Amino acid sequence: MNAAHHAMTRTGGAARGVWSLFFHRLGAHRLAVGSAVFLAVLGVLAFATPAIEAVLGVDANLVDLSQRFQGPSRAHLLGTDELGRDLAARLLYGGQVSLFVGLVAALASAVTGTVIGLLAGYYGGKLDALLMRLTDGVIALPLLPLLIVLAALDLEKLGLPESVVQDPNISLYRIIVIISLVGWTTVARLVRAAALSVREMDYVLAATAAGAGGPRIMAVHILPNVISPIIVASTLSVGNVILLESVLSFLGLGIQPPIASWGNMLTGAQELIWSSPELAFYPGMLIFVTVIAFNFLGDGLQDAMDPRAMEG
Repeated sequence: MNAAHHAMTRTGGAARGVWSLFFHRLGAHRLAVGSAVFLAVLGVLAFATPAIEAVLGVDANLVDLSQRFQGPSRAHLLGTDELGRDLAARLLYGGQVSLFVGLVAALASAVTGTVIGLLAGYYGGKLDALLMRLTDGVIALPLLPLLIVLAALDLEKLGLPESVVQDPNISLYRIIVIISLVGWTTVARLVRAAALSVREMDYVLAATAAGAGGPRIMAVHILPNVISPIIVASTLSVGNVILLESVLSFLGLGIQPPIASWGNMLTGAQELIWSSPELAFYPGMLIFVTVIAFNFLGDGLQDAMDPRAMEG
């Protein structure tokens, strides 16, 4: 009992030591910490937008042509847009859409890439060759033109029910699906490389000798040891997804009005750039700062999770 207790104490202490070192190294990366704080505040404000609307007494979708192009005031903190709608509320709703699309698409891409990478790395052979050629094919596709073509497809001609096609949120779901279909390749390659290394470890060989099946070995023994590159790659990809969503929405192929997104807000402001530059400045700056923040956070996580640094 004493030996078991001491072993568990040592294991728990080692785990706490690893996490302590991780947070210490992440905390030393000031840009990553600042980015995490900014993204947390943006996320809270964005998803609390209905409550904020109620407190301020505004409605992001209320059109009031008599209040067009109003400057900042107590009633409208950042003024109003070309239709008299509250600009601050629409920016927050745009953030809600961008963060939701970025996080969900990055998560879906990470899951797809993890499954493909694990299968390729663990089983190897013909399956590995097939999955990697599929990955190479997706990487070789011209991304933006492909996304534009997929976003322009008529859903009715694809045989989807009328109720689905007319759903006001269908453009949101379509963007998530489209980006998820092509965004998994980086994670797949990283996981495959890590799985090729981990599968040769003694504990994996011991589990195989003990009769553990492939799915159990991948889930219990390999996946926990390749989770770090998955987290880093997914964090970095969120910024790219937000950028792609904004580009497609700017081109009129992404999130469709009346749903607000930073991309379609830029579309509405492009003809007013000289008379009301703030209508383009605010969403453009939020896209820029949010993408940069996710990239800084990803860099910080990469440094903090570096196995060589953790050992040191």
